[in-house]
Amino acid sequence: MRTRGAIIRQAPGKLEVVDLEVEDPRPDEVQVKLVASGLCHSDDHHVKGDIPVGMFPFALGHEGAGVVTKAFPNSKGIEEGDHVVLTAIPACGHCRWCATGMQSLCDLAAGILAGPRFTDGTFRLRTEDGTQVGQMCGLSTFVETTTVSLGSVVKIDDDIPLDKACLVGCGVSTGWGSAVNSAQVQAGDTIIVMGIGGIGVNAIQGAKHAGAENIIAVDPVEFKRQSAGVFGATHAVASMEEATELAKQFTNGQGADSTIITVGVAQPAYVAQGLASIRKAGTCVVTSVGNQAEIGAPISMFELTLHQKRLQGSLFGATNGNWDIKRLLNLYRDGLLKLDELVTRSYTLDEVNQGYQDMHDGKNIRGIIRYE
Repeated sequence: MRTRGAIIRQAPGKLEVVDLEVEDPRPDEVQVKLVASGLCHSDDHHVKGDIPVGMFPFALGHEGAGVVTKAFPNSKGIEEGDHVVLTAIPACGHCRWCATGMQSLCDLAAGILAGPRFTDGTFRLRTEDGTQVGQMCGLSTFVETTTVSLGSVVKIDDDIPLDKACLVGCGVSTGWGSAVNSAQVQAGDTIIVMGIGGIGVNAIQGAKHAGAENIIAVDPVEFKRQSAGVFGATHAVASMEEATELAKQFTNGQGADSTIITVGVAQPAYVAQGLASIRKAGTCVVTSVGNQAEIGAPISMFELTLHQKRLQGSLFGATNGNWDIKRLLNLYRDGLLKLDELVTRSYTLDEVNQGYQDMHDGKNIRGIIRYE
């Protein structure tokens, strides 16, 4: 069928909205009409070329929710008309990582930037002239109607608004899990969150839910510092120097129990600042993504070993999409997770580049595309 979507033809480049053809689903797939898609910074990394994709053209978007329009009988029981969230990391259900409760590391994720189907190298999307189009994370949520694997779909209750549920497909799960799973925040902890965007505010929410006593938000943009308090930050400062000093004041000079790095583009210096800000046996979680070609960070090897500090990467917040997406949406329904407040502004598909410009200008916590 015919659809429309935002693609890149080169990197660095710019998103271009074009007409596309999308294949009908196979028995292990479903077709989904998107209601909303989050504007995650990860897609901008591909536009800028910081993280290369496997081919061009490439249809972006990996944080979406919508309604199933075509489906075969399947093991998940997903039918036409069901409301679903598309999860940024697929889950095969049987690889070592899925089988041991680590779905964020599913072996299928090795192909999320390649472009074709994970299984056989064929394509679901094409331009009108027949050119094959790659799918971001096997999803492409910047496409009005898309076909995806069953392993990328989580059925949700119909009473959850889809324009809010879409955020749990990546940003909310990643931020929340960075605090709860990767940093393993405990009641009474002092936490620093560096970078208050769509991931950082959810790291704050996760830390608050886990019982952190002091949550210090760090961002040079005043609007983001002001927003941090809405999501549970107890303090907000403009620099890591201020945050580290505050953390020491709260911990008898020891430093933060955990620092979570959620800035838009990771830099080696940020990792060094994060590691320096934590106490002995503390944890520095790096959730941000940087340039793939950049190697090394100026960290103190002395402190890393003798202070027994832990430097921890975090992919998708170390969450298990098939379970955690539903759990987070239940918390939202119960008033324990803020989603409505995350959305600063909604855009049409044709305004996608404006949405990313607003992100770079520090105007949004999270922008979303709303489809008609």
